Amino acid sequence: MLGGTRISDRAWQASFNVAAGSSPFATYACVDTWLTDFREDLPKIDVPVLVVHGTEDRILPFEATAARLPALIADCELVAVEDGPHNIGWTHADEVNGALLEFLGVVVSA
Repeated sequence: MLGGTRISDRAWQASFNVAAGSSPFATYACVDTWLTDFREDLPKIDVPVLVVHGTEDRILPFEATAARLPALIADCELVAVEDGPHNIGWTHADEVNGALLEFLGVVVSA
């Protein structure tokens, strides 16, 4: 899912450079937040929620993360982006933008 035909090598490198350039302290400090369990907070969300997630995400696997959310959030719409990796905003921009526009009720004329 790295590179491929849906993203240019330059775009992939730019994304990598952003990650590699992050603060070492922030990178280390954020690990503890990954262990925070927010499941009790999710039912308190009282606005519509759109979750757009790649099915091939190896960082946050779809089945362990996004697929569970509709059962935990009352008004949650889940859009699974087939074959989408972790950064679907780069690789599957058309699918992400389409899902967002549909969720917002924006009509796009052809």
